[in-house]
Amino acid sequence: MLDRKELIEKLKLEIEVIEKGGYYPSVRDPRRELRIFRDSVSCLNVGLEEKKYPCTHCFLMEFVPPEYRNAADPCAYIPLNERGDSIASLEAAGDRDRLREALLGWLRSTIARLEAEA
Repeated sequence: MLDRKELIEKLKLEIEVIEKGGYYPSVRDPRRELRIFRDSVSCLNVGLEEKKYPCTHCFLMEFVPPEYRNAADPCAYIPLNERGDSIASLEAAGDRDRLREALLGWLRSTIARLEAEA
């Protein structure tokens, strides 16, 4: 498991990925929707069609509610705000802009909380 400093660095990397447009469709494959976290360099299974490593080894699992830990992509169910919006619920609503803002807000507040705890 990661220590707090490594966890904070990985979360900061996710902010950088989002701010640089990392989850927008690729120029090479514009029809393929990229999956937040699953298609990130932080994912143990990035670039693999089928998962080789179990999600239980992922640093994001500590944020996944217990009832979603056996889901196909558990990180998609992390509550991003007080309303309980998640990547899965916001993707289902089709609002990528709201998803991006909620995700950035969650990442920043989680980093701030972890830094305050350290």
